[in-house]
Amino acid sequence: VGLLASSSAGDMRTQATLLLLGCACQCAALRATAFHKPTSFHATRAVEVRLSVAPPEAPDVESVQELRSPEELRKGIAKFYDSSSGIWERVWGEHMHHGYYNDNEKKNHQEAQVDMINEALKWAGADDNPPKSVLDVGCGIGGSSRVIARKYGNTGAGITLSPVQAGRAQALSDAAGLGDALQFQVADALDMPFEDNSFDLIWSMESGEHMPDKRQFISELSRVCKPGGRIIVVAWCHRDLLPGETQLLPREERLLRRINRAYYLPRWCSVADYAKLASDFGLEQIRTDDWTDRVKRFWPAVILSAFRPNSLLGLFRSGFTTIRGALVMPLMIRGQRRGLVKFGLMTAVKPESRVEAAARQASA
Repeated sequence: VGLLASSSAGDMRTQATLLLLGCACQCAALRATAFHKPTSFHATRAVEVRLSVAPPEAPDVESVQELRSPEELRKGIAKFYDSSSGIWERVWGEHMHHGYYNDNEKKNHQEAQVDMINEALKWAGADDNPPKSVLDVGCGIGGSSRVIARKYGNTGAGITLSPVQAGRAQALSDAAGLGDALQFQVADALDMPFEDNSFDLIWSMESGEHMPDKRQFISELSRVCKPGGRIIVVAWCHRDLLPGETQLLPREERLLRRINRAYYLPRWCSVADYAKLASDFGLEQIRTDDWTDRVKRFWPAVILSAFRPNSLLGLFRSGFTTIRGALVMPLMIRGQRRGLVKFGLMTAVKPESRVEAAARQASA
């Protein structure tokens, strides 16, 4: 997998073919562990030995953000999702994010994805003050927007850098009878085409990872949120730094950079960084949480489904970028098991004046 993170298209198919069986075996072992099923020591050990063989790690180098300009990242992200969204819709369904699992709970990954939306809304307190207007930042093909609209009866907008995703999100919403309530468009989350104070709820499910300027990202979320409105950010983060640490360990940086090259990600941040930025912009009622344990069963389940014959055919047809992204998934599992990769949540409320609060309560 390490080789694939930096391979050229010319040798991708050969290397991918050699690694598919190993990746599938690894995920089967991980899935068995997640469900607490006994797996023989010899079988598990054999998988670990086969897949631990990797080229020597390269010396510490610049971050991906320093290697790719913001414009290169925007183009790369759009291309990645234009080429991969079709296959991921077939494998994942309409939700292109991770699923939520309680301890020992058995359900398919599509049910878990819907549960993730509902549990995040509940955790953030959105159920206590249902929004009338919602912005889905990094909307994918609109899965979250449709679940939220059905739940609260709100109107909403969704933005993505991918024209393919925006078109598919609108088509699926139209077909679901939500075309009048939900509108999707291509837009940059760091420079959104909306007026100040436009939405009651700002929802960002696994899109913050792609933002090269996290400060500008939180600034824009805050700008378009109405006073009294709520922001919810759910994102893959790196671990919080320990007291006395100023940066991650070199080996941790190297692992994240290998992931970044495949997924067009800039430098990662921690959930504590998101909370600090929210405070910097005057947001209130800031809370964070770590749901890494709630999503750890999702990666093995999805990878195994991606390696089914029909999915494999679609994967190879989708091209180099998608294949590389799929085969770097085990690196995410490795980071998670090392305690480096965290699934973080942050919510905050935009303060309102007494006059604004009184007007809102009067209209409720």
